[in-house]
Amino acid sequence: MSLVTVSDAEIFPVAIAKSAERVRTRFLEFFTAQIRNPNTRRSYVKAASEFLGWCDVRGAQSLDAITPIHVAGWVEELTGSHSAPTVKQRLAAVRHLFDWLVMGQAMASNPAHSVRGPKHSRRRGKTPVLSSEEARQLLDSISTDKLIGKRDRALIGLMTYTFARIGAATSMEVRDVYSQNRRLWVRLHEKGGKQVELPCHHSLEAYLDDFIEAAGLQGTPRAPLFQTIRRGTDQFSGNPLPQANAYAMIQRRAVAAGISTAVCNHTFRATGITAYLKNGGTLEKAANIANHSSTRTTQLYDRRSDDVSLDEVERILI
Repeated sequence: MSLVTVSDAEIFPVAIAKSAERVRTRFLEFFTAQIRNPNTRRSYVKAASEFLGWCDVRGAQSLDAITPIHVAGWVEELTGSHSAPTVKQRLAAVRHLFDWLVMGQAMASNPAHSVRGPKHSRRRGKTPVLSSEEARQLLDSISTDKLIGKRDRALIGLMTYTFARIGAATSMEVRDVYSQNRRLWVRLHEKGGKQVELPCHHSLEAYLDDFIEAAGLQGTPRAPLFQTIRRGTDQFSGNPLPQANAYAMIQRRAVAAGISTAVCNHTFRATGITAYLKNGGTLEKAANIANHSSTRTTQLYDRRSDDVSLDEVERILI
């Protein structure tokens, strides 16, 4: 993508760099002032940069030159190489950006407003889910002779027993684990600025107590709960564990445990929800624990129907 350097600190896509200073400021405000979630900000920056770069290559090097035809062509091209949800998310990012620019009188109209994304309907999520037996196998396989093992078991256990998103788990501080009514509780700061407080499952309580005591974190309430390990040592660095590092850890632990099911950071959220529902939990309470605004979202994590489907397939006696 062609870029024009505006200053030593700012680099914009060509269509933005060629605009007036107030337009450049408005563009930056969209990603800094308008979007608070860092994950959303990262994905929106990627989508906007890719689209404006795509337009630049095709001769639309100013905002006024971008038309619905450009947006539709970009969407059509993306549809051939990306999944429908990804295309819809990137189109939404561009549409919201242009809405922001129109409201700030940086553009006359939104060229993405009339462009439709690909149709997509899903009743079952794509997140891989472990069976209860596989989840127990994984947790039991983690050696806790060293601090890193206690950390990894506590992190995986937290996501499984509280349905926590990886971002909420890795952003926890030591003070977010606390005692109340003779039970250990956790405080999760989920997306949308929502705060969730939950009592710990007895297994999770044991994992967290063992981990925090071994790490000597009791006297540092503002320290990150899950930290990276200093290279070549068994000591914490004081830096929070990045999501990418957590993903790599989960892959290593799954392979070492002999788990053949594909896993990711979100696997344990879906695994916990499915196990909860299989054991008599209600969809409404699962949505509340998972911090879902709608039970329709929670249903995407409910894989109880997988067992039914397998039973039915085995009826084909050939």
